[in-house]
Amino acid sequence: MPHSARMFSQRENKSRTQTNRVAVVTGSTKGIGFAIARRLAQEGAHVVISSRKQQNVDQAVAMLKEEGLSVTGTMCHVGKAKDREHLVATALEHSGGVDFLVCVAGVNPLVGSTLGSSEQIWDKILEVNVKAPAMLLSQLLPHMENRRGSSVVLVSSMVAYLPIPALGVYNTSKTALLGLCKSLAVELAPKGIRVNCIVPGIINTDFSQVVSIKVQQCQGCGLCSAFPRTGEPEECAGIVSFLCSSDASFITGENIVVAGFSPKL
Repeated sequence: MPHSARMFSQRENKSRTQTNRVAVVTGSTKGIGFAIARRLAQEGAHVVISSRKQQNVDQAVAMLKEEGLSVTGTMCHVGKAKDREHLVATALEHSGGVDFLVCVAGVNPLVGSTLGSSEQIWDKILEVNVKAPAMLLSQLLPHMENRRGSSVVLVSSMVAYLPIPALGVYNTSKTALLGLCKSLAVELAPKGIRVNCIVPGIINTDFSQVVSIKVQQCQGCGLCSAFPRTGEPEECAGIVSFLCSSDASFITGENIVVAGFSPKL
C-alpha cells in the first residue's frame, strides 16, 4: 500500500459526523469505492458494501469490521433488477432508511472505437454505467426522501471531458453521468435530496491501469495531472465525505474534478 494510502487509512476521525446514517456504496470492495465506504464508516455511518463477487464482498466486510467499523455487504450486479432489489432490502435492514447513495460501479468491456462497437457493448456499458444508478435511486427514493440531509454522489471520469479515442462508448457513458447529475439535482431538490458527481482522473486503482496505458498512447489528450503522481482513492473519498456532510448542504448538481488539475474554467 502506498505511503499516502496508509496515512489516509490510519486517520482518526474524532468527529463522527455521520452517526446513525446509512450509506449504500456500489462497487465498493476495492479501489475508489472501498475508500469511500471506509471513510463514511469511519465517520460513523453504517455502510452497505456491494460488488458483483460475493468473495470480494466478504473480504471487504471482514477487513472493515476488523477496524471496528459498522458495515454489512451483499453481492450486487447493479445491471440486474433482482440484485438491486436485494441491495435495497439489505440496506433497509439496518434502520429502515437510507441517507446516502454513492454509485461507483462501472464497466468497460471493450477497448475500441465508438462506431466500431456492437449493440451489445453499447447496451452493457450504458445499462451498468448510466441506467443502473438511476434505477437504483428510484428504488431507494421512498426511503431517502423522509430523512434530513440525504445525498447522492455519482462517479464519472475525466474521459467525460477529455475522451480517449479507444474508450469511445465508455467516454460517452461517463459524459452521460454529468447530465444525469444535473437532471436529478433539479428533480430531487424539492424532496431535500442533493445530487452531485465526482470526476476522477488517473487514480491508483486496478481499473485505472488500463486507462493510464491508453493515456500514454494518446498524445495531447490532456489527462496528465499537474502533479508528478497519480491520485489515491482516499482523495476521492474525502470529496464524497464532504458532499455527504452538512458542510455541503447548499451544493447540488455539481461535477467536481479530482484529477490534479481541471479542464473547466
